[in-house]
Amino acid sequence: MMPQPTGRLVRKDDGVYLVLDRMFKAPIEEVWTFFGRSPRLSEWLGEYKGTGSTGAVKFRMTVEGDDPDWQDVSVLECSAPHRLHADVGAAGASHRMFVHLSEASGHTTVTVGRRLRSLVEEADAGPRWDYYLDRLVAVHDHKPLPEWSSYGPAMAEHYRTLCRELDRDLRSEHSAARAETAG
Repeated sequence: MMPQPTGRLVRKDDGVYLVLDRMFKAPIEEVWTFFGRSPRLSEWLGEYKGTGSTGAVKFRMTVEGDDPDWQDVSVLECSAPHRLHADVGAAGASHRMFVHLSEASGHTTVTVGRRLRSLVEEADAGPRWDYYLDRLVAVHDHKPLPEWSSYGPAMAEHYRTLCRELDRDLRSEHSAARAETAG
């Protein structure tokens, strides 16, 4: 069965976020280890060095290929095992990210968000994050990792459409606001 796109675009005060959810039949503390411990994180996404409590760590996304570059990470908030907010990447080119975990009835929901700098240029983030989070589910459930080839081309148009529609809505809202101000 082909994976389906699960992301949505959410408008927040500081921009538009690509937001995705995954659910685990596991306690929140167990799921948090896949974000808060480098060996667990490296099983599905990448590795980090440093101490998050200092607010600064280095991260590299090993899922993207051999010998990736280390990126700066500014940890803005870390409230284990519930919330992590960070800027990932060099100043001026970083991505704001968040991870929220909540537990109810023996299940933990993980919500991941990534702020988009451009709706037009960053629609490709959707298939990548569906892929990354499906890797997390596979690692957690001790199942084979998914293949990237099932994600990129198959999901790209879905995310491009979401971005185009929101971009059109935002432009329309801005035009209406300008017309109201001028009138």
